[in-house]
Amino acid sequence: MIEITLADYSNPAHAQAVIAMLDAYARDPMGGSEGISEDVKENLIKEMDKRDHVFSLLAFDGDQPVGVANCVEGFSTFAAKPLMNIHDIAVVPEYRGEGVAQKLLEEVKTLAQFRGCVKLTLEVLDKNDRAKNAYKKFGFEPYELGDVGQAEFWEMYL
Repeated sequence: MIEITLADYSNPAHAQAVIAMLDAYARDPMGGSEGISEDVKENLIKEMDKRDHVFSLLAFDGDQPVGVANCVEGFSTFAAKPLMNIHDIAVVPEYRGEGVAQKLLEEVKTLAQFRGCVKLTLEVLDKNDRAKNAYKKFGFEPYELGDVGQAEFWEMYL
């Protein structure tokens, strides 16, 4: 039975699970096919723990971590309220299609509502049809502003 747990970054088992799940996601083709660096493995948890607006949810099957959602609270200037961005969501391959992502999303939604967030946001690759279908099933849709067009995710490394 899948249990969703709010990660306690001071709990070594939770910290290791967050890192393991993120590394597994990064190694997946939809995560870039390259694991996270040793520097990230060493610093991720302490950096996330410093920030009140960051949290992780873990999906466990018994003691085995099978999924993660890393979330960052942002702010909607158009609504004058916080929003919750799901920065990473991943489920290990052998548990995909078992409803783990839906359970993670439901708990993110609950925590975002508790925090007074106006909406949930996330990014998804245009060829990641499996993830897009899971998000649509949950109620997400692409952001589009009338005749102006659909939003795109852009980045610039510093």
